[in-house]
Amino acid sequence: MSIAEYRETVNDLVGVDPEDASALLPIDTLTPFDNDYTLQNASEALIKGAELLAGDIAQAVIGSPPLREALVPCTPTGAGDEVCFRAFVTEFGRRALRRDLSETEIDNFAALMTFGVEVDEFWEGVGAAIRAFLQHPEFLYRVEIGVEIPEQPELRRLNNFEIASRLSYFLTGSMPEDWLLDAATDGLLQDTDGIVDAAATLLDSPRARARINRFHALWLGYDRLSQEGLSGQMRDETSALIERVVFDQEDPWTAILTSEETFLTPELAEHYGLPVPAQPDWVNYGDSGRAGLLSQGAFLSVGSKFGDTSPTQRGLMVRTQLFCQVIPLPPPDLMVDIDEPPPDVDPNACKAERYFMSTEPACMTCHEQMDLIGFGLERYDATGAFRTIEPERPDCVLTGGGDFVGVGTFNGPAELAELAVESGLVEACVSLQLYRFAIGRTELDNHDRALLQRLVADSSGDDGLALGAFISQYVASEAFRHRRIEVQ
Repeated sequence: MSIAEYRETVNDLVGVDPEDASALLPIDTLTPFDNDYTLQNASEALIKGAELLAGDIAQAVIGSPPLREALVPCTPTGAGDEVCFRAFVTEFGRRALRRDLSETEIDNFAALMTFGVEVDEFWEGVGAAIRAFLQHPEFLYRVEIGVEIPEQPELRRLNNFEIASRLSYFLTGSMPEDWLLDAATDGLLQDTDGIVDAAATLLDSPRARARINRFHALWLGYDRLSQEGLSGQMRDETSALIERVVFDQEDPWTAILTSEETFLTPELAEHYGLPVPAQPDWVNYGDSGRAGLLSQGAFLSVGSKFGDTSPTQRGLMVRTQLFCQVIPLPPPDLMVDIDEPPPDVDPNACKAERYFMSTEPACMTCHEQMDLIGFGLERYDATGAFRTIEPERPDCVLTGGGDFVGVGTFNGPAELAELAVESGLVEACVSLQLYRFAIGRTELDNHDRALLQRLVADSSGDDGLALGAFISQYVASEAFRHRRIEVQ
């Protein structure tokens, strides 16, 4: 599990948010997602961190009568109440390991009751069991072993509990709820209809909305934005738009780019220079030149550098994140220091003169792909506020003119959004990134790409790709129910 998945799972399991997990567990590498299992390795740091966290969590639980009593489905008669302890182990273990326990496993965990008997305190035994479960490999790892398929030795068919976990972590980022475990026990996840029905139930929950929002935040790089103050309002603005398009209206994903309305607080509307609503509400962009995601502070916050917006960094973000294109690093012989601002050709030079690499023969091939897009967004600062001059430089006028090389020229977010949709690059990218997020792996092979091509075709209508349809097609696929044997 990633750190975020660990925290969500523990919170759902015992009602405690282990905030220290970020400090005690190995840091997740962002690719831009935090769940790439090929980069997550067993280590001493993981073992020690999990042990420390398990102890702290267990103490927090048994020290709180409401929390501990919520986990034990009976009232213990004393420290040696074996019937009650076994009932706790059976129920808690099923949720912690995300599957039914065997009788042998129940016996082994029930033996931990002796820790409570020794000190004549039932809850000490419960604490010992919690510590053991929270360090169990099947708690810390999402185990997908599957069963052999005689005629297809390269494949394994996932069992019902493995499918339940795959569904839940994909769509909620946490452990399966009891109803989903019950569906697994009852054999309801053995066929396509059962899986699709379960996915529909998950997608109808607030947890799924939060999960899809987090996918976008990680993908587009604004997950680091604060949840407080104006930054928090910007994140809420973007979340509202995503939820409206994906869940409420089930529109093609490109509507996130072309939306003529945005959800604003009075403070954020005033900050943007848009009509101020009496209370948080949807506001029309009118003729402001704004449209959709590319106008929002959350998106525009990404790509700042050296105390201001960077045309290069913004253009790079659009190309690599929104379009999934690869922009190579400068060749070593050019000795470019990307951590230093562009050199001043003149002490009083404006940004248009400082960012000149798109006209340099040795650099233009890459920089015209980035800088010219970035300049088309320069009339919007890193908080999304409109401006016509550079900060503290009234002599440096910002025209907002940009060039999406090979597609067309534009001025501002609305026109860039139109060109982005016209290019066809965005839908291919969002489907690719969501697939990577779903499978927890960045590198794809030919099997993945063939599946992805089919999923996009099956979930695209006349108006474009709908994210909800893409999710439904993926969970209904044979690939979702199977695991391919990985060649080391």
